[in-house]
Amino acid sequence: MTDHDESTGPAAVELGDDDLLRELEQLHRTRHETFLHGSESALAHHTQRTKTLEEEYLRRNPGREVDEERLRAGRREDS
Repeated sequence: MTDHDESTGPAAVELGDDDLLRELEQLHRTRHETFLHGSESALAHHTQRTKTLEEEYLRRNPGREVDEERLRAGRREDS
């Protein structure tokens, strides 16, 4: 038994890879509007759902490719 709230959609671990990406893309598209105009409750739910799905994506893809251009200059030298 999990404490997942079904009203936010399926649990992240239950999603297939394509569905997980689709859910993340939708959340990323709607983030700005939710941040600017959503209620505190909506923003909290959005934040938690995004965090949960992002953590699941990272769990499944620990060796994901990191674009060197996305790193800060100081971090580029460290990698």
